[in-house]
Amino acid sequence: MHIKQGLVPTVIGTAVAATGIALKDTIPKSYSSGMVGFGLANIVMGSVDMISTMDSSNKAAKQFNKVLNSFK
Repeated sequence: MHIKQGLVPTVIGTAVAATGIALKDTIPKSYSSGMVGFGLANIVMGSVDMISTMDSSNKAAKQFNKVLNSFK
């Protein structure tokens, strides 16, 4: 099974941010704010990783197609 690069940190960040939001009234505000911030940072970094991986794989595919077309 192939898991897209950057998906795991994005999912974990979503879970941590949602937990921080859900617990905002039961734990100290600084803890819940820290959890939300940490979760959002993971979401952003995972998304950037997914986008950059997608761009580099598209470039490699275009180069491969150029090589194949040169043999025709």
